Amino acid sequence: MHLTHATEDADALRAVFACFPQGVCAVAALHTDERPRGLAMSSFTSVSLDPPLISVCVANASTTWPTLRALPALGISVLSACQHAAGRALAATGEDRFASLAWHATDDGAVLLEDAAAWMTCSIEDELPAGDHKLVLLRLRELGADAAREPLVFHASRFRRLVESPAAAASSLAPK
Repeated sequence: MHLTHATEDADALRAVFACFPQGVCAVAALHTDERPRGLAMSSFTSVSLDPPLISVCVANASTTWPTLRALPALGISVLSACQHAAGRALAATGEDRFASLAWHATDDGAVLLEDAAAWMTCSIEDELPAGDHKLVLLRLRELGADAAREPLVFHASRFRRLVESPAAAASSLAPK
């Protein structure tokens, strides 16, 4: 192992961060004009079971986040492997990100994508500055999951699918 770059090298940081596979989720809500607003992100993590908290990281440069943070409820949809197009649409700029997506809004305005692997409604608990991002702590209100849906994964700057290794598949079939 060779350490070859200082941590101030943004390209080296991106390359290292890209080695860590992450799930992809949509964060969305219904705006006061009754149209959904949202974005894709891969910086989602569980924080606490009691109280039920998760966190996401949002770039300070995001033009969507100021709109979302002002709304009373947010929907988090964990994208499934069949939702590559949704991931691309939600990462796009300057267009209606929801034009080609199937979604529904909850009574409190959280927007959830159809065919997601999991979904949550939440509200903002806290927001902390974190360099060129904001660390946002979210309190979960409602949630659900479809264990039959494989998640979409972001790795090496590409959307990918999980594939079970042959050894793992063989060991799960072995008699117990």
